[in-house]
Amino acid sequence: MMYGSDGEENDEDEFVAPVINRFNRRKSAVSAEPYDPDNEGADRDPAVIHPKTDEQRNRLSEACKNIVLFKNLELEDLSKVLDAMFEKPVAVDEHVIEQNDDGDNFYVIESGIFDVYVTDSGETRKVFTYENQGSFGELALMYNTPRATTIVARTLGSLWCLDRVTFRRIVVNNNAKKRSMYDAFIKTVPLLSSLETYERMKVVDVLTARQYKDGERIIGEGESADCFYIVESGEVRVTVKRTIEDGKTEEVLISTCRVGQYFGELALVTNKPRAASVYAVGDVRCLVMDVLAFERLLGPCMEIMKRNISNYEQQMAAVLEDLNSSTSTNETEPTA
Repeated sequence: MMYGSDGEENDEDEFVAPVINRFNRRKSAVSAEPYDPDNEGADRDPAVIHPKTDEQRNRLSEACKNIVLFKNLELEDLSKVLDAMFEKPVAVDEHVIEQNDDGDNFYVIESGIFDVYVTDSGETRKVFTYENQGSFGELALMYNTPRATTIVARTLGSLWCLDRVTFRRIVVNNNAKKRSMYDAFIKTVPLLSSLETYERMKVVDVLTARQYKDGERIIGEGESADCFYIVESGEVRVTVKRTIEDGKTEEVLISTCRVGQYFGELALVTNKPRAASVYAVGDVRCLVMDVLAFERLLGPCMEIMKRNISNYEQQMAAVLEDLNSSTSTNETEPTA
C-alpha cells in the first residue's frame, strides 16, 4: 500500500483510533496538476522574509540540514527558503494538517513527536510516527492535491513552516528541472517500470545524487540501513565477509551492479543491518532515496523487491558454499 503524504503502513493490534477534531479549515476542491513555473509569479510576487535571530537561524539550519527536498538547491535558493520559513510552536494533540484539506505549508520538524493517521472508508488508522526529525506536507503542495493524511502532535513540539507560494516557486521549480534530467533515466530502471507516471514523478522528486571515487565504500556490511541506491553511472561491487583460518575474515565478491541496477533495498525491506558491503569501481554516480521516502513511495514495488531478495539470498548462499567447498578441497589436496 502506498500513502501519498508522509506515512507508511504500520498496523498496531491494540491501536484505538482517536477522535479527529475538526477545525475551521478549508476543504479542498483542487485536483492534481502539472507544475508550470511560468504561472507561479516568480518575477511578480515579492520574496517572503521572516526576520530571525542568530539563534533561530542556527536552529533552523540544523533542522533543515538533512531535508531531501533542500539538498539539491543552490545556496542562493536555500538562503531564500530559510528566510521565508517561520517558527510554529505546537501543543499536545494539536492537528497540524487534516486529511482532505488544502495544502498551505510545508513543515520541517525541529522537535516533538507527530503521529500520522489515514482515514479510509470510515476507519482511521495510525500509519507512521515522526520523532524529533523529518518533514511533511510536501505532496499536497507539489501536486495541488488535498492532504492525504491527518498529522497530530503527540507531544509539545516546534515546527518550521514554509508557505505554499515560496515552496512552489523555489523548491518545486528546482524539482521540475530535476525531473527533466532524471525522468527519462528512471523509466529505464526495471524495478520502477511498474509505477504509474505520477508515482514515478514522486520518486524523482525525492532522489538525490551522490558521487563516489574508485574504491570508496558506499555501504558497509553490518551497518544500519538508511538509504536505497540506483546506479546512474559506473559500476559497483558487492562483497560479503567470510571467516578463514585463525578467526580472520576476508571480503568475497558476490556480484556487481551496473547502470540502472539498484542495491541497498535488502536491509530496508527486512529491517535488518546491511548484509553486504558495496564499493565503487571507478567513478560512480548513484541516485539515493532515504528510508522514509523508500517506505512511503515504493510500496507498489515491494513484492518485486521481496522476490529479488529471495533470489539474491539464494545466490549469495550458493556463492559462499562454492567458496567454502573450494577452500576445503584445497586444504585436503596433497602437497608436492
